[in-house]
Amino acid sequence: MKKIALHWQILIALIFAILYGIIFNTNYVVTRELSHKLTESGQEVELQQKLQQIEGKVYKTKTALREDLQKIGVSDANKVQTIVAESYSNKPIDWISWLGTVFLRALKMLIIPLVLSSLISGVANLGGGDNLGRLGLKTISYYIFTSLIAIITGLFFVNLIKPGVGANTQFEESVSGLAEKADSIGQTLMEIVPTNIFQEMVNANMLPIIFFSILIGYFINKIGDKQRIILTDFFNSFFDLMMKVTMWVIRFTPIGIFGIVAKVVADQDDLLGLVSSMGLYMGTVLIGLFVHAFVTLPLLLKFLGKASAKKHYSSITTPLLTAFSTSSSGATLPLTMNAVEKKCGVSNRISSFTLPLGATINMDGTALYEFVAAMFIAQAYGFEMTFIQQIIMVATALLASIGAAAIPMAGLVMLTVVLSSVGLPLEGIGLILAVDRILDMFRTTVNVLSDTCGAVIIAKSEGEVLKV
Repeated sequence: MKKIALHWQILIALIFAILYGIIFNTNYVVTRELSHKLTESGQEVELQQKLQQIEGKVYKTKTALREDLQKIGVSDANKVQTIVAESYSNKPIDWISWLGTVFLRALKMLIIPLVLSSLISGVANLGGGDNLGRLGLKTISYYIFTSLIAIITGLFFVNLIKPGVGANTQFEESVSGLAEKADSIGQTLMEIVPTNIFQEMVNANMLPIIFFSILIGYFINKIGDKQRIILTDFFNSFFDLMMKVTMWVIRFTPIGIFGIVAKVVADQDDLLGLVSSMGLYMGTVLIGLFVHAFVTLPLLLKFLGKASAKKHYSSITTPLLTAFSTSSSGATLPLTMNAVEKKCGVSNRISSFTLPLGATINMDGTALYEFVAAMFIAQAYGFEMTFIQQIIMVATALLASIGAAAIPMAGLVMLTVVLSSVGLPLEGIGLILAVDRILDMFRTTVNVLSDTCGAVIIAKSEGEVLKV
């Protein structure tokens, strides 16, 4: 019997996960045990008395619970957030969500050793500094160019559709702590140079790890022949080992994605109502992402890479579906590298340099989303953005997308930087919070797609003969 291809397994898992999430939708219940747990310090007797009014009541959505908490006088944003989180009730999802958690942990386990070994191996195999400089210039130029094109695409559609004009600001959700998490662009650039590389590995800060790996790979070529050969062979072998482990983890992708997506779908408040209230904003983002993914990038593949977009897209179905499900280009990196090398035919010399770098700084989808989201907030609050202000937002969105981490909702954190650049209210993020997780899935897919296109284009420019 012929084995079902992995991308079809993932697609089937996605469909079953969506159905499972719809059938077993999440409820929220404030139990007596929860009420005592939240007030066990004895200093919150008043809060306990308030919560007793809604003990045992089953809420179908977070919004309904928040509304009742407001009615009984619980208005502190942090307390509301804690109560909502602790009142989560969905045993069928608890039974399977751990599958997604374990799968993501396995992928994250691979990221640091895979990036470290692939970059050091790739840079060491490049040989002289001229090769590294040429490849680095091509890679960075491609990433900046495509991100800029993505933002301009977003600029065109958000000014054409104007999704924020007349938007209902009553749907705003409370949001806190994002501004504190967002570093300035200057700080992000300065922290590329690590003070303690082991600490950076523990914290999974990719830019310092990439910088350190490139340095090590470069200076391997500056030592004696005997040591150079030993170290190059070691890191090549280490990379081969990590790819073997990666291939083993990839087998469990459908199971992991089932656990991840089922929980995401089950936890959504009234999907149809959400789409109807935020449809214009979501549509604007999705149209921009669609044009970038199916018009801009295929044209770049055809004219710059002399490659077939159809063949390329079919070769990378597995990482694209994984990116869509996990909303993390970093977690998808092991699968991306495997697909680009094995199915597209890009050499490890190119993929080991371009893809880890791309997963960290090339965020086309995130850049487009940040600009559209910022313009939506401006329109919703009645701010008229001048041409100069929009140019500032374009430049900031480009830099912010480079600084965004390769994790779910990182773009939301970096959006604070874009809003601050033109004086827009940070609380406006609450307007888009409800649909951010859904849009995150789409923009991450575009991020990964752009990375793979970049690897193919750069490989072709280096004279490589590919399968696409």
